[in-house]
Amino acid sequence: MKAALILIVLVLALPHAAFADGINLTNRFGSIAISNAGITSTQSELMSFNGIVAAKGHSLGSVTFSTGALISGSISAGGTFSSVGSTLVVTGNGSQGVPKGAIFNGAFTGPITWMLVSKHGANLTYTLSGAISGTLYTGRTVSGTLTETISSSQQLSKGIGHIRGGTTGLATPEPSTLSLLGTGLIAIAGLFKRKFSGLRNHPLG
Repeated sequence: MKAALILIVLVLALPHAAFADGINLTNRFGSIAISNAGITSTQSELMSFNGIVAAKGHSLGSVTFSTGALISGSISAGGTFSSVGSTLVVTGNGSQGVPKGAIFNGAFTGPITWMLVSKHGANLTYTLSGAISGTLYTGRTVSGTLTETISSSQQLSKGIGHIRGGTTGLATPEPSTLSLLGTGLIAIAGLFKRKFSGLRNHPLG
C-alpha cells in the first residue's frame, strides 16, 4: 500500500516538477506595423534573458514577432488575430554570456489577443498576448506565453504602434528532475513486480 501511494505521488508530481523552472526574457522599444492583415514588429531590444540583465544603454539582442490576420473585432477597439503564419524570433548578440544567434525560434500556437487596456484622449494602450511554441538554442522544444504592451496615439490610424515593453515566459523541462523521477518510478515498479511475483509463488489459502 505504501509503495502504491509513493507511485501515485510521483506520477502526479511529474508534469509539475518537469516544468517547475523556465526561462524568462523581456524586451522594450521598437515599433509595430498593424493592419487587418496582421501585426509585425521591428527593432525591439532584448533587455533580459534567464536572469541576465542588459547593461545600461545596451541590449542583449532583439525580439521580433508577427501575427496572422485579424479574425474578429477591430484594431481600434481590440480583437483577435490568427496564429497562422505567425513568427517569434529571439536573437542574442553574444554579450554578457547570452548566446549569439537565434535563442528561440517559434510561433504563436492559438488565437492572439489584442486588447485595449487604457484610453486617455488620443493616447491608447493595448496588450498583445498569446501562447507560443518553438525551439530553443539548445535544440529543445519548449512552449510558453508572450505579452507585449503597445501604445499609440494619432498614429494608430496610420497602422503604427510603439512597443513599451514585453515579457516572454518559456517552460523548460529539467533533465535532472526527469531522470530522478524516472528512476523512482522504475524502482517502485520493481517493488511491485517482486511483490506480485511472491504472491504467485505463495498464493493465499
